[in-house]
Amino acid sequence: MKQIPSKSELAAWLSEQSDTPTLRDIGRAFGIRGGAEKVDLKRLLREMEAEGSYTRRKRRADGGADLPPVTVLRVTGPDAEGDVLAEPASWERREPAPRIQVIERAGQPALGKGDRVLAKLSPAGEDGYLAHPIRVLQSGPRTVLGIYRAGSEGGRILPIDKGADMEWLVPAADAKGARDGELVEAEQTASSRLGLPRARITQRLGDPGAPRAVSLIAIHQHGIPDRFPDAVLAEAEAAREVGQEGRADLRDLDLITIDPSDARDHDDAVFAMRDPDTANPGGFIVWVAIADVAAYVTPGSELDREARKRGNSSYFPDRVVPMLPDRLSGDLCSLHEGVDRPVLAVRMVLDAQGNKMSHKFQRGLMRSRASLSYEQAQAGFDGQPDETALPLAGALTDLFAAWKATLIAREARQPLDLDLPERKIVLNDDGKVASVAFRDRLDAHKVIEEFMVMANVAAAEELIQRKTPLLFRVHEEPTREKLDALREVALGAGLVLAKGQVLQTRHLNRLLQQAEGGEFDELINMATLRSMTQAYYGSENFGHFGLALRNYAHFTSPIRRYADLIVPRALISAHRFGPDPARDGLSDWDIENLRETATQISETERRSMAAERDTTDRYLAAFMADRIGASFGGRIAGVARFGLFVKMDETGADALVPIRSLGNEYFRHDQDSQTLTGEQTGRVLGLGQRVVIKLAEAEAMTGGLLAELLEVEGQPMARAPRGKSGSRTGHTLSRKGAATKAKRIKARKKADRKRR
Repeated sequence: MKQIPSKSELAAWLSEQSDTPTLRDIGRAFGIRGGAEKVDLKRLLREMEAEGSYTRRKRRADGGADLPPVTVLRVTGPDAEGDVLAEPASWERREPAPRIQVIERAGQPALGKGDRVLAKLSPAGEDGYLAHPIRVLQSGPRTVLGIYRAGSEGGRILPIDKGADMEWLVPAADAKGARDGELVEAEQTASSRLGLPRARITQRLGDPGAPRAVSLIAIHQHGIPDRFPDAVLAEAEAAREVGQEGRADLRDLDLITIDPSDARDHDDAVFAMRDPDTANPGGFIVWVAIADVAAYVTPGSELDREARKRGNSSYFPDRVVPMLPDRLSGDLCSLHEGVDRPVLAVRMVLDAQGNKMSHKFQRGLMRSRASLSYEQAQAGFDGQPDETALPLAGALTDLFAAWKATLIAREARQPLDLDLPERKIVLNDDGKVASVAFRDRLDAHKVIEEFMVMANVAAAEELIQRKTPLLFRVHEEPTREKLDALREVALGAGLVLAKGQVLQTRHLNRLLQQAEGGEFDELINMATLRSMTQAYYGSENFGHFGLALRNYAHFTSPIRRYADLIVPRALISAHRFGPDPARDGLSDWDIENLRETATQISETERRSMAAERDTTDRYLAAFMADRIGASFGGRIAGVARFGLFVKMDETGADALVPIRSLGNEYFRHDQDSQTLTGEQTGRVLGLGQRVVIKLAEAEAMTGGLLAELLEVEGQPMARAPRGKSGSRTGHTLSRKGAATKAKRIKARKKADRKRR
C-alpha cells in the first residue's frame, strides 16, 4: 500500500513545481492511483488549502468543461469503490463529460442506474463535481418495448420483455399515431402507484412479425446502440490507409486468415513453420498478426468514445451490430486477401511439445495470402485442399503440425474441456427460420483458438514484464456452493467429484471423462458449465481458471472487442512502436480509467450475450410454432419449484413443463437434489431423465415454449387421482405466472456459456 506524503514532504515537492499541480498530478508523482490513499490525499490537500499552503487549480476560464450550478443528471451507477456516479443528461461536447459524484442524503431513496435527478452541482477540483440531488425526476423502468393495442381513448402496450407482467397505458395524445399490433418503444410518464403505469410512445418500429424483426426487438430491448452518430461516421470516412512508416515488412510471410464462411471482417492471421534452429529440434515458429486498429482508433477520438460505449460487436442470425463503422471493420482494418494491412504481430517459438519458449512483438505491414473458411482449412489439413488452398498446402501442413504439438502442452495444462454443441439458426431469404442445426466442431476451429490463446498469453506476459497497465480477462474459480450443486448432480448420475482438495480444472475434466459417451454426457457438461463463474475484464490479474492460465489478456479481436484495442495500445506504448506511439498508444486517460473501462465493457458484453440469447429463443419459438401438439424427445435440464425445463434433442431448445400440468397430486421440490417428488405416486422427476413431451405453446414474441410431460424414462407419466390429499395448494400458477417465472429461470440458466 502506498503511503501518502506528509505535509512537509508535500509542501517541499509543491515548492519545486513551476505550475500548480492537480490532484491527479500529485497522485501520479507519489504513486497514488485510488482507493483509501486517494481519499487521505484529498483530505490532506483540503487542510493545506485551508492553511494557505496549497491553492487548487481553477477551472479553465473558457468554460470548456463547466456545467450549470443546477442541472439534470442521469445516474450511471456505483463505481468500483461504491461512489454513485452520474453524467449530464445532455452532453454534446467532444471532450469526455466530467466526473460527477452524487452525494445521497440520509432518508432519501437509493438511486439506481438510469434514474434521472435534478441536482445542485459544486466543483470538486480536478475530480469533477459533487452533485446534491434536489429531486428525482424519473426512476425505475424508463422505457418499454412492446405491442401496441389500440382502444377507444388511447391504448395499451403489452411488453415483450420476458420478465414483464404488467401492461402500460397510453393516452391518445401520446400514441404518436401508432396502429394496432405495431411494435413500439415508449417511455414512462407517470408512476404505477395507482393503477397501471402511463407512457408515451417515442418510436414506432413497425410490424413485429416482419422478416428480421426478431433481432431488432432484442437490440432495442437491451439498449444496444445500432446507429453511429454522424461525427463518428465522418471520422471513419476521413481515415486513410496506413503505410509502412515505422513498421516491419512482414509481407513475405505466408500469413492467412481462417474464419467462418460468412465472415465480413478478418482481424487475425496465422502462419507456422518448422524452426530451423538445431537447438530446438522438432520445434515450430508461429506468427499471429492482428489488425492494427489502434492506428485508426486513437484515444479520445469520436471513434474511440463510441467503441468504448459499445464495448463489442453483437452478432445475430440476420445481422451484426459492429463496434466500429464498416469503413474500418469491413475495409481499412480487415486483413483482406492480397491487400497490404497494418498489424501488430507476435512471433512465438514453440518446442516439440508445444510449449512457448519465447515471443517477440512487432508492429508491421502484412499481406494475406488467402482468406479461408474453416471448412477450406480443414480440407487442407486433411490433405484435400481446394483451388484456393492448394498453393498453401505446405503452410497448412506446418500449421496443423504446430497445433498437434500444442496438444501435448495442453494435456499437461489441462484447461477445462467442455463439449457443448452450439446451435446454428439458418434463415431463408424471407428472414424466417429455415432450419436449426448444431455447428460442426472442426480441428480447424481448435487450431485458431489455440494459437489465439497463446498470443493472448504472450501479450499479458509481455505487459506484466514491462510493468505496463492492461486489461486482463479474468475467470475466477467456482464458489463452494456451485461445486456442491455440481457434486449433487454427479452423484445422481452415479459419478464422483471428489471433495477435500484444492479444485483444479483437471478434477472437473476427470468428471467429464467419466460421463463421456454415456447417457448423462450432456447433463454433466451443462451442470459443469453452470458451476462456473462468469468471466469478466479487470485491471487486476486473478488468472483464468477455465483455461488454467495465470496470465491472460484479450489481444486478438480488435475489430470486435474494445479490450483488444486497449491491450495493443499498451503494447505500442511499452515498445515505443512507431511511427507515433504518443498518438495511438495508451493514453493517461486510458490508464486512469482502466477500472471503469473494465466494468463498462464487461457490462456491454453481458448485454450482447443477453440480446443474442433472447434472439435465439424467439427464433426457436417461431420455428416451433407450427408444431404445437407434436411430441419430442428430450432430457430434464432444470428443476424449479414451479416446473421442469426440458432440453429437446432435435433443436436444443428449452421448454417449460409447468407443475400444474403434472396432474392433481402435490409435488414437493427439493432444491438440493434438484428433484420434484409426487406425494401420492412417489414419482421422482430429476435432472438428466429421458422424457417425451408434447409441445403446448410456442410464443414467438417472448421466446417461451410450454409443454406437457408424456413419458419419463420410457414409462407413461402417472397421474394421481383427484382428491383432498392431492390438492395442489401453493403450487397452482396461472399460465402467465408460470411462464413469467420460468422465463426468468430460463434466462439465468441459459446465460451460462463456455467462454474465455
